[in-house]
Amino acid sequence: MKLLPTKPRPTSSPNDSLGHGMDAALTIFLFFGIGLVLDRWLGTTPWLMIVMSLVAAVGYFLKFKYRYDLEMDKLEAERLARRQRDRSPR
Repeated sequence: MKLLPTKPRPTSSPNDSLGHGMDAALTIFLFFGIGLVLDRWLGTTPWLMIVMSLVAAVGYFLKFKYRYDLEMDKLEAERLARRQRDRSPR
């Protein structure tokens, strides 16, 4: 009996939104946990939980924004290069 051919699974790409979302959620949860532990140790509940969660969220927002800006700059440069190539006399 011949087995059906299997398609190769796609590897994760740098544009994997689900992976980035999970990474952000887990990191924010980790920072929240660190804040919880520090709050219990220092007796400052809930201030460090809030601060650490906000630091993680702002950090990830900036990371996503800078990554998006770099990708858009790269695509814009490719578009301009293609336009120059198409306009050049042959």
